[in-house]
Amino acid sequence: MKKILMIEVSPRGKDSASRSVADTLAARLTDLYPSAKLMRRDLAAEHLPHLDEITLRAISTRDPDEAERLKEFARQSDQLTDELLESDLLVMATPMWNFGIPSALKSWIDLVVRPDRTFRYSDGGVLGLAKEKKAVLVLASGGVFTEGPWCAWDFVEPYLRQILSFIGIVDVQTVRVEGMNIPVLAADAVPKANKAVEELAL
Repeated sequence: MKKILMIEVSPRGKDSASRSVADTLAARLTDLYPSAKLMRRDLAAEHLPHLDEITLRAISTRDPDEAERLKEFARQSDQLTDELLESDLLVMATPMWNFGIPSALKSWIDLVVRPDRTFRYSDGGVLGLAKEKKAVLVLASGGVFTEGPWCAWDFVEPYLRQILSFIGIVDVQTVRVEGMNIPVLAADAVPKANKAVEELAL
């Protein structure tokens, strides 16, 4: 493994459960792959823009002349997409907000899920171009969504797995930090997730 890209989303800094577990994962990855380059991109600090009309045109046009005219508007998307495509492992550490992902993570996804860069339409359907990569999802939530009555309310893991599969990343493992808003579970949530990190097949 040569390059690892870690996307972190929570704005809570040292109080963030997803960031705490991401730190544990980063330490394990560094031990396993000391020569690998680990890049940690903090979406809470960067404030990526949501797609606007001109950026959408710049990253989706198939007209070479238009692409050249609009290349400045595609520059940030190009950089983020290159980082993803150059990585062997993608880590996405995010909280669940209102049963879904934060808009900061959606902005990153919208900038890297691009026709002819990370996916391509073909006669047989969609072909993911970000192949032969692994991904780890570190998902923090106030409730418990892996079992019980709230399972159907989880729009984080199913969506992330689907969008990763769409671009060709199908080897995906998940670490859950659950019950952060439930007093009897909160104290053990991060330690349990840290233990799960040690059991990941990396």
